[in-house]
Amino acid sequence: MKPATGRKRPTHLVARFVAISWRDLAVSFGPIVLIAVVAIWLAVRLIQPAPPSTLTISAGPQGSSFWTAAQKYKEILARNRITLNVLPSEGSLQNLKRLSDPNSNVDVGFVQDGVAPGAASNGLMSLGSVSYVPLAIFYHGPTVARLSEFKGQRLAVGAEGSGTRELALALLKANGIEPGGATKLLPLSGDDAAQALISGKVDAAFLAGDSAQPAVMGKLYRTPNVQFYDFTQADAYTRRFPYLTQLELPMGAFDLGKNLPSAPIHMVAPTAELVARDSLHPALSDLLIEAAREVHGRANIMQRAGEFPAPLAHDFTISDDAARYYKSGKSFLYRLLPFWLASLADRLLVVVVPLVVLLIPALRLVPSLYAWRVKSRIYRWYGALIAIERSALSDHSPAERASLLQRLDAIEDSVNGLKMPLAYADQFYVLREHIGFVRARLMQSREAQPEMSEEEQDEGANQDFATVTEAGDAATAPGAPDEAAVIGETRADERRKPD
Repeated sequence: MKPATGRKRPTHLVARFVAISWRDLAVSFGPIVLIAVVAIWLAVRLIQPAPPSTLTISAGPQGSSFWTAAQKYKEILARNRITLNVLPSEGSLQNLKRLSDPNSNVDVGFVQDGVAPGAASNGLMSLGSVSYVPLAIFYHGPTVARLSEFKGQRLAVGAEGSGTRELALALLKANGIEPGGATKLLPLSGDDAAQALISGKVDAAFLAGDSAQPAVMGKLYRTPNVQFYDFTQADAYTRRFPYLTQLELPMGAFDLGKNLPSAPIHMVAPTAELVARDSLHPALSDLLIEAAREVHGRANIMQRAGEFPAPLAHDFTISDDAARYYKSGKSFLYRLLPFWLASLADRLLVVVVPLVVLLIPALRLVPSLYAWRVKSRIYRWYGALIAIERSALSDHSPAERASLLQRLDAIEDSVNGLKMPLAYADQFYVLREHIGFVRARLMQSREAQPEMSEEEQDEGANQDFATVTEAGDAATAPGAPDEAAVIGETRADERRKPD
């Protein structure tokens, strides 16, 4: 039996069935891969780089307490493969200048509170206070109750650029004593100031930091005609200068047997902060605070055990990383793993966690997306089939019907050329049944037309015929076979055809 187009249809290849469509699976994973790439890119942009293996600290004069502490820091950081370069300096002011200079390559330094102007703290942060810097004033003559009584005398207030000098000048100014007046402010500090006081070259000496160690204070306290100034107004000073702390030198601090001093002595002291640039890596911040705890955490005459380091920030804002460390200590990874391994794991988590959060929900969409892609290759033909079926129900000429059958043949050829996963074979064969159903409708319409000669059929292929309605009438007339019967007969004829 010839097809309606008047030609013998070629043998069609049936669709190729595979276990899985790798192409569809790859395309289904495409959005997921894109999301993962974007997440990784964002994580890499936001992730902290690996901590540097070298740091530079600006300490203090060689042999000073800060220089000695920096040397201990160096040993402690070396345990974690971090090299600490220690730079000697003139004191807090030079340390602050180095930290504020972006070309100095100094990462951290000791800075005494009270020496930093507000603008100098920009770009810097505090890792906490590490010690008191007690101010001790020794003088000749009768007892002095207020600093204003030193007016007109010779005062050793510390070397230029030292924290001692900055503190002494601030306190004297509050008492009406300023440089250039009747009072001589001499740039002597440490042993030089002590010797000048003992020899009578100065009337009073302001000693702070290393110059105010218990051994030095005890020696001067025992010197005849030398008195230790008692800050009876210490509470007022600490309120006027917030960076100052009131301290009390207890009875017997210098000699318990002789009870020296015989009464508590009030003192004031700023704190020294461990200051760093705000670009300091968080992991190194933890290491530096740990080193400070080991170096500065012991008890002495001026402090209790564990009192330092502490989140006491005055001139500089405490860093977020330091605040977190003081509140909860080291993170879990750094407590559990060696520093270098914890640092690597910490950075990897920044990448892995967002990926897991994004990928787990996204991967659940892959099966649905895969099924949609496979089924879409089948469902997209139904629109064309519906259009052909609607045309078959309307009035049409033999030439139009032949064109519809050609379109149906093209659809069937395309469907038979599909590559389908076996799991969707049933839907493939359902589509083929629907193609057969539409073909039956077209054939039914053709058989309802009056017989035409072969010559007329050839002419009908080249010109338009008048609209006929017999096909529609035959399909709806009483006694006409219903659609299911026609489909059944058509399938029976196909099964009886020889191979």
